Amino acid sequence: MRIVLVGPPGAGKGTQAAFLAKNLSIPHISTGDLFRANISQGTELGLRAKSYMDAGQLVPDEVTIGMARDRMQQPDAAGGFLLDGFPRNVAQAEALDVMLRDGDMKIDAVLDLEVPEGEVVKRIAGRRICRNDSAHVFHVTYNPPAAEGVCDVCGGELYQRDDDREDTVRRRLEVYHTQTEPIIDYYKAQGLVTTVSAMGKVADVTKRAMSALTGS
Repeated sequence: MRIVLVGPPGAGKGTQAAFLAKNLSIPHISTGDLFRANISQGTELGLRAKSYMDAGQLVPDEVTIGMARDRMQQPDAAGGFLLDGFPRNVAQAEALDVMLRDGDMKIDAVLDLEVPEGEVVKRIAGRRICRNDSAHVFHVTYNPPAAEGVCDVCGGELYQRDDDREDTVRRRLEVYHTQTEPIIDYYKAQGLVTTVSAMGKVADVTKRAMSALTGS
């Protein structure tokens, strides 16, 4: 099964992608992982991406598409894959369709994780990260520390990343609405989109997503 996962920032795409890929026994292919792998391995595409990133510029679609093509051609993706963060715009979605058609393949399903905008802002703006270990993550509402501003695990200072500030989150949402959301209509025209509520417990969202994919 070949799946595209879409949704706004804060919808829990990364978390759901990991669970869904495991349940379906297919690789989870995320844009972030593609970039990190190519840059760390010093591939031609990785070096090109790094040059743009170091200059504070957006990585061109052709570079991202090239990385995705290489990853989808690896043996573990022969039976399917779950794409998270790619395609990011309609041009990438069109390029993906061409790539798959060349290999006599196609996207089987597109899952649209739906979250109200106010909830997105609440989820992201409420995050607090430990300065000593970024793996220690808390939330002012959903997972507050025992003592305000102090990590329960190591006692380190908790802080709000610049990317998590409300004004930044709202700008990220604007970019999502402008650039990425149009791919939902693109795939709806192909009859591939199922909208799944991403509200509630992680396990409940996973159940809804699996039901949408498998019909059970």
